[in-house]
Amino acid sequence: MRIISGQNKGKKISQPIDKLTRPLKDLTKESIFNIIKHSNLINIDLKNANILDLFSGVGSFGLECISRGASNVIFFENYINVLKVLKKNIKDLKYDEKVEVIDVDIFNKDAFNLINNKFEIIFFDPPYKEKKLSILIEKIIKLNLLKENGIFIIHRHIKEKDLFPDSFKILLEKKYGISKIIFGN
Repeated sequence: MRIISGQNKGKKISQPIDKLTRPLKDLTKESIFNIIKHSNLINIDLKNANILDLFSGVGSFGLECISRGASNVIFFENYINVLKVLKKNIKDLKYDEKVEVIDVDIFNKDAFNLINNKFEIIFFDPPYKEKKLSILIEKIIKLNLLKENGIFIIHRHIKEKDLFPDSFKILLEKKYGISKIIFGN
């Protein structure tokens, strides 16, 4: 796994030894960034963007955003075995000043109270078995964490059928490997 583009292009990202974590594959990540950059349905410039990376694992998505010019990334990860790897990746890439790691259970009712930003991109990469994404999305909407014209990017197994608010519009649905849907509000 590596940084695909930007200031740290080609640098390797450490992966966890344990097989309970499913790191975002480079091909899937590259497809997502091509959609962000080239789709006329999405109007987001990564330069100076604020990114919220939920279920961040080793940080592959958020670290790629910083390499491409994002101003900051907030990572949510609380699985101790992968949290150590995430922090190592941040340190190795010298991104300490541009990131914040929140290591609490994302379903804790106060988890999002730790955030003072609004985001251009909110990225979800939950475990495949996770069925409570709608709870998180409702919290995010209630707290108004997504900027106008911002997008949710949700990386799910192709067979997953998640429920989302009626106000959401599917901007794009592509089946690149296991990447599934990009939503906007």
